[in-house]
Amino acid sequence: MEIVLNTFGALLSCDNGGFVVATSEGKQRIPSEGITSIHVSKGAQFTSDAVMLAVEKEIEVVFLDKAGSVVGRIWSPKYGSISTIRKGQLAFSFSKDALDWIKGVLCQKIENQQAMLLMHRSDSSAQNKMIAKALGKMDDYRRKITELEGEIVSDVASQLRGWEGQASKVYFDTLNLFLPEQLRFKNRTQHPAMDVVNAMLNYGYGILYGRIEGNLIKAGVDPYVGVLHRDDYNRPVLVYDVIELYRVWVDYVVFSLVSQNTITDDYYSVREDGSYWLEPLGRRVLIQSVNDYLEEVTTVKGVSRSRNQQIFLYCQSLAQDFKKFLAGGGKGM
Repeated sequence: MEIVLNTFGALLSCDNGGFVVATSEGKQRIPSEGITSIHVSKGAQFTSDAVMLAVEKEIEVVFLDKAGSVVGRIWSPKYGSISTIRKGQLAFSFSKDALDWIKGVLCQKIENQQAMLLMHRSDSSAQNKMIAKALGKMDDYRRKITELEGEIVSDVASQLRGWEGQASKVYFDTLNLFLPEQLRFKNRTQHPAMDVVNAMLNYGYGILYGRIEGNLIKAGVDPYVGVLHRDDYNRPVLVYDVIELYRVWVDYVVFSLVSQNTITDDYYSVREDGSYWLEPLGRRVLIQSVNDYLEEVTTVKGVSRSRNQQIFLYCQSLAQDFKKFLAGGGKGM
């Protein structure tokens, strides 16, 4: 469970070992047990006692900007990595194994996107033909990624980015056709978003970025040592790699909300430059929808876990793989 301070003027304090959220509508006491993170948006306040309680209970405090991106965090000193994990991670990032890993990540991303498109098959032969055409193109890009040869990621990084980008373009162009006509977008735009759907996607990805970064830190993995994404100074680039496995979850939530035709002018605002930004109502609905989806329990390979747990366990498995890589002298995981 998360505490989200998304209302201007909201105050988080603590009382008798629990948190108290105060807004203009009143106060709510929330027990600290079961809280995994606290998300703080601009205009919210909190007391030092509340922060110290969060640190004591190993609850991360995450600060978000208006686009939903993480701009800072406070975490418990009980987190942290042992040196063997980080040494193994660094050695791994410059190995052939890292290339095989990122190829697998990108192929899985494309397969996830294909599954998302297949959910839109209907009785319409014309629509099904469009989906089949898109799936064929994406299969071709996935095959190219699979068959790509190289010694380290930097040898073939441009090809990987190009083919992954082309597959994503086909995916969004096709998915866009199934949106209500008034909400269809011309292009996938990031920062800033130039339509409300992209604004929702960007904000949803921001939530997911923060969740993955926090889990990597808890697992002892350095989020700043990436594999495919390595060139951004002082950015948690490994998060940009890992998130590719899970982006489709945000896609599903956003496109489900949009397809219900419930998006109103109160959800967003448009600035003079034509960019779209979510307003408190839009953020509140999206945050709740994404959190509900991540808390939903699904069965994978006969094991039932929430999607949040799946992310955490994946980050833990990465940490163990990095340790094994170092113990094996860099000869495979």
